Amino acid sequence: MKSFFEAIGSLFVDFLFKPFDWLRELELSNWWAANFISWIFIIICCAALLYWIKQLRIFKANNEDNQDTTAHSFLG
Repeated sequence: MKSFFEAIGSLFVDFLFKPFDWLRELELSNWWAANFISWIFIIICCAALLYWIKQLRIFKANNEDNQDTTAHSFLG
């Protein structure tokens, strides 16, 4: 049983975490390159937030937005 957990530990440390080790080493030489993926995720989240707000405005303008607390059957 001990070898099973050691195999799981080896899988993560020796294989799956290697990209994170590479990013950690890259950060010492170039911060922007190391955080490029983070910036991409931030841009995607901002775009999704703007799209969501746009859709909320469309529903509110068409009076399709039901803000009554009993709008869902499980609330009333």
